[in-house]
Amino acid sequence: MPAGNDNGPEIKAAPALRDKLRKLGLVRRDDLILHFPLRYEDETRITPIAEAPGDGPVQAEVDVFDVSVQFRPRRQLVVRVADDTGELVLRFLNFYGSQTRQFEKARDEKRKLRVFGEIRRGFLGAEMVHPRCRLVGTEETLPASLTPVYPTVAGVSQSVLRKLITAALADSDLLELLDPEWCSRHSLPGFEKAVRTLHAPPPDVSEGALQSRVHPAWRRVKFDEVFAQQLSLRRAYVARRQKGAPVLHSSGQLARNLLASLPFSLTSAQQRVGDEIAADLAQPFPMQRLLQGDVGSGKTIVAAVAACHAIDAGYQAAFMAPTEILAEQHYLKLRAWLTPLGVEVAWLAGSLKKQIKRVMQERAAGSAHLVVGTHALIQESVDFARLGLAIVDEQHRFGVAQRLELRRKGYNPHQLMMSATPIPRTLAMSYYADLDVSVLDELPPGRRPITTKLVSDVRRSEVIARVRGSVAAGRQAYWVCPLIEESEKLQLQTAIDTHGALTAELPDLRIGLVHGRLKADEKAATMAAFAAGEIDVLVATTVIEVGVDVPNASLMVIEHAERFGLAQLHQLRGRVGRGEHDSVCVLLYQTPLSETARARLKVIYENTDGFEIARHDLHLRGPGEFVGSRQSGVPLLRYADLEADTDLIEWAHALAEQMLRDDPERANRHLVRWLGGREEMLRA
Repeated sequence: MPAGNDNGPEIKAAPALRDKLRKLGLVRRDDLILHFPLRYEDETRITPIAEAPGDGPVQAEVDVFDVSVQFRPRRQLVVRVADDTGELVLRFLNFYGSQTRQFEKARDEKRKLRVFGEIRRGFLGAEMVHPRCRLVGTEETLPASLTPVYPTVAGVSQSVLRKLITAALADSDLLELLDPEWCSRHSLPGFEKAVRTLHAPPPDVSEGALQSRVHPAWRRVKFDEVFAQQLSLRRAYVARRQKGAPVLHSSGQLARNLLASLPFSLTSAQQRVGDEIAADLAQPFPMQRLLQGDVGSGKTIVAAVAACHAIDAGYQAAFMAPTEILAEQHYLKLRAWLTPLGVEVAWLAGSLKKQIKRVMQERAAGSAHLVVGTHALIQESVDFARLGLAIVDEQHRFGVAQRLELRRKGYNPHQLMMSATPIPRTLAMSYYADLDVSVLDELPPGRRPITTKLVSDVRRSEVIARVRGSVAAGRQAYWVCPLIEESEKLQLQTAIDTHGALTAELPDLRIGLVHGRLKADEKAATMAAFAAGEIDVLVATTVIEVGVDVPNASLMVIEHAERFGLAQLHQLRGRVGRGEHDSVCVLLYQTPLSETARARLKVIYENTDGFEIARHDLHLRGPGEFVGSRQSGVPLLRYADLEADTDLIEWAHALAEQMLRDDPERANRHLVRWLGGREEMLRA
């Protein structure tokens, strides 16, 4: 067994046990030290049977006076015990012969038995079902601390974990890596004290503070965890600034020509963010900026201006989107804006016929100034002549590897990532600390407020009548079919059935259908017809979630809205309210609603601000799902809570920059302790 490496000694155990521990993320001694209890059990005192409350587990010390196997109503082991205050029945529905012999030994040798469990009182007296039991010696004292209960996996018992963790604590010096004065100022205990308190809390500690994780020992551990994450991300940020990138010095003339040709002016937020991006592009290190803004805040024109700066400087820009519908919407919009200015815009998608695709690939490798497309942009066969800027829309839908692949298409091009799913401040500070973040916090003038209505499925006929009335008034409508996670085929069939039902109900209306299984040219033709007003009602799956812009569509019906997540509902709702007419989004739901679904629908009904919705979404789903594909590049937090521990995140954010600058060796030791030198998140 290897003694260890720079990341600390490995756990000494049999190979089979090591494999099981690895499933828990336990490889090194430090991993054991940082494997903290889920909860605690109080075995520091004995409770007389007659005085035991019925609302929680207690420990009793008893004598065994009868052991029997009974068969009614089913086979079970029944052990009768007593102390000075009363009798108790221990009942085991699944048991082994060794257990029976243990109790018989206690009875025959008059040995004391300690039992731990919840005492229930009923018609037949007091009983414990499946308590934890062990024989005790005459001189055996009570434990001095609460008993920890650790997260585990099958095949690793609590006693094995406790022995391993106790040994690890005995072998480690638990070196303090933070300034004690800084800790004192922030009311955080020393590292060793915090760790030992959590693994072996003294009996007088507040069990409530431990369980709710607000005890100072928990606060210190949570800070250290967040601090490791911040150090890692900040180090990635610094490392990126040491890489070279094309310096995109632009005269700004192309961007000015674009803005002069538009029928609208930029908002002050768009101007501010545009200036931030232009300043980044002129630096000799690669920009990695996240541009976030609510639905309809105008991210595409900001990206177009950024592309103009790259093109003006003699470089190419690439614009990648996750779906063909969204990518094509961007392509059509960007081509309309830029082609009159002499910019060559190329389109590249996987569905293109081979001959056309070859031509587009040749243009990307040669004359094209801007190439718009899907994942097809990162295929091996695609080369760029001089890629200076890579723009990734809906960046959370792409994995780390895919974003890196686009960056490899040029000499470290600058990267602008865009998201219409606003990221709550604490999440941005915690998981996106390696990026520069720009926020479009202002909607362009003219965006109409959207009225949201919650309607039960039993009133479906009223909703159909509302669609008929909207079309009669000269408007158009979307009808979005439910999200069916179990099967794409089911979702497709639901869309086809809904299209058939609405066609029968509304025979005088022109009803279109778009879904993910249609060929690209069929999808494009349907969307173009809807945009041109040749389709009154568009039945669609969630392929229209982002990017679709039809100003005359002022009504959206989302069927089975309870099946959608908050971010999706908000994105879908943002497809209306883009023109001069008042818009309505009808959330059609089926009863009964689960508590989670009810909470989601309440949030979307009461809020139109994407950032507020995102905050609720984070609370309902947790950071793991919210971060999405970025998980593969950033360590998730096990102990800290983004909502409850905002102050810890802010302290860690500030201290990380300071320690990396003033004491990089100590920063590295902290990273090794918490991440084991596993710095794969730097790839993000």
